[in-house]
Amino acid sequence: MGEAPLPGLSVFLITLNEADRLGETLAAVSGLACEIIVVDSGSTDGTVEVARTGGARVIRERWRGYGPQKRFAEEQCVGPWLLNLDADEFVPPELAAEIRAVFAHGEPKHVAYKVQIADQLPDSPAPKRFAYGPSPVRLYRKDAGRYSDSPVHDRVDLKPGSSVGRLRQRIHHRSSRSLAHHLAKINSYTDAQVADLIARGKTIGQWRLLIEMPVWFFKYYVMRRQFIHGFYGFTTSVGASYGRFLRVAKLIEWQREQARKQRKT
Repeated sequence: MGEAPLPGLSVFLITLNEADRLGETLAAVSGLACEIIVVDSGSTDGTVEVARTGGARVIRERWRGYGPQKRFAEEQCVGPWLLNLDADEFVPPELAAEIRAVFAHGEPKHVAYKVQIADQLPDSPAPKRFAYGPSPVRLYRKDAGRYSDSPVHDRVDLKPGSSVGRLRQRIHHRSSRSLAHHLAKINSYTDAQVADLIARGKTIGQWRLLIEMPVWFFKYYVMRRQFIHGFYGFTTSVGASYGRFLRVAKLIEWQREQARKQRKT
């Protein structure tokens, strides 16, 4: 017989057309938390049915942007402790055991915990040992912090002075189904990034077009160790650096269009 769910822990996810990956993600945490909340923004591929079959409570909500969507999901959770996952992420048994250990003696030592989100590329069954990944706060008390309002950045903003720990085990991040999927995500995400930059009154000089791709390719391929992934490490580094270029190019295109309109008036 398996271990009982942690009574004060809620897991929440936001989804859109993730039927092919969501089942495994939910199965890995189905016995860990007292509830799983899935906030879906209009899936048409069976995601909602997969979520319900996986034991999640599904709430349909229009897309608000990354931060606001996760804030909405936080509000649906009953537990004082929250664990946020994306639909393309997987909690291995070692991480689930470590989370249980955090709660083993009552209230955890810290009010928030960082977890590395380790890259797992399409041809690998698990992240490589030295795979790159950021370490954001993913496990936290609801009264200690909330997701930011940013439509393009999904980070937890903690109250000043909050005590933050770090988990040793990693979340497996399977962000890319294929190269085509990777490029489609980049194109869509850069649209959202540009809209956010425009809303905040940001501008970019055209000289950035010359350096954006080579600088970011070096950062992804070398500094973020994508070279350890072989073919997919190289191709996804090219795609990601192209995404940085595309973000700049789209904003400059918008700036040029605004200047053209002003000349006509």
